[in-house]
Amino acid sequence: MSPLDALQSALQSLRANLMRSILTMLGIIIGVAAVVVMIAIGSGAQSNIEGIMQGMGTNIITISPGSRRMGGASAGAGSQQSLTLADARAIEEEINNVEVVASTAQEFAQLIAGNVNWRARVTGATPGVFQARSWRLVSGRFFTETDMRGGTKTAVIGQTIADNLFPGQDPIDAVLRINRVPFRIIGLLAEKGQTAFGTDRDDIVFIPLSTAKQRVIGSDRLSGDRVASITVKIAQLESMSQVERDVKSLLRTRHRLTDRDADDFSIRNLTQMMESSVQTTRAMSLLLASIASVSLIVGGIGIMNIMLVSVSERTREIGLRMALGARRKDIQLQFLIEALTLSLAGGVIGVALGALGSVAIANFAGWPTLLPIQAAFLAFGSAAAIGVFFGYYPANRAAQLDPIEALRSE
Repeated sequence: MSPLDALQSALQSLRANLMRSILTMLGIIIGVAAVVVMIAIGSGAQSNIEGIMQGMGTNIITISPGSRRMGGASAGAGSQQSLTLADARAIEEEINNVEVVASTAQEFAQLIAGNVNWRARVTGATPGVFQARSWRLVSGRFFTETDMRGGTKTAVIGQTIADNLFPGQDPIDAVLRINRVPFRIIGLLAEKGQTAFGTDRDDIVFIPLSTAKQRVIGSDRLSGDRVASITVKIAQLESMSQVERDVKSLLRTRHRLTDRDADDFSIRNLTQMMESSVQTTRAMSLLLASIASVSLIVGGIGIMNIMLVSVSERTREIGLRMALGARRKDIQLQFLIEALTLSLAGGVIGVALGALGSVAIANFAGWPTLLPIQAAFLAFGSAAAIGVFFGYYPANRAAQLDPIEALRSE
């Protein structure tokens, strides 16, 4: 018996018990669909995190003030205002492989435009912040070093600010009052969306750092040239660790810290944060896919059980085939193809339902999903492997039947 004849015989047998065949495939369908959906959710989450981290700026390290100790107790991160504009200039001038350095200070403030008001995060920054954080403009321009030196009252706003204070209008050249101080809007930022923690990155206003310290923030902690944080963008990812070490050494020297003194600043590597987040998401994706694959195993057990029942029901048929010259491997091939056909059909339907389920989840639940083509092939291949693995025992059992005993059975 050729494989094609075995396939035709298998299809005839499956059509003869169509309802039972459909119910048998159901386990494989559910298993494959579950695996596909879980992989799509995990891949979508991973891609979303990568996009968010990319939007925050690549090859970035951020430097924040350390914690001040009062009576042996820590006052918390950022309580020791140890960073200055001079530190930022020194990093830009003395450290190799540094592309741009930006200093920032921020505070929530009340914004007013006409008779509409909104509370948002106002960030005073040096002009390099836009390049460091990969901000793009929809219209207008960024503020410049000239604006910094002149302490101009200019502002660059995010999309959320524009939508709430200037709905349906072009905000460029409009007046925005920040804590009652009038600022002229010179730029509108492109949309970035939310962070991994749900914070709206477009709900922000950038103004020159010098203006912010004089007119908006007004904190004694930021007197003189002190700043709340320094952002350093590295020219080459490979030099990230070396730059981090060089920056730490430079700041310890500038702050006159001895070997016994703890750092009065902290350094965070955003690339490491992104890699850690991606690895965590990847591990969760594998875990979800592994849990979903249990359904595939259950479906395979169902196929084996039904095939064993089929062998019992068709004992006389098997004996007759052998009496007419069918070899044991022909019988084995026929039943193995039946099991494989059930699992492959279930795999095709499962992949289709899983893809539709992924789209439905993205549209109705709002979860980001992404289905790599490799994942679909993997799920389909797993279904085929399940069919062969769980179909082998019933096929082998059918092939081992004694033809004389099989013909005597009723």
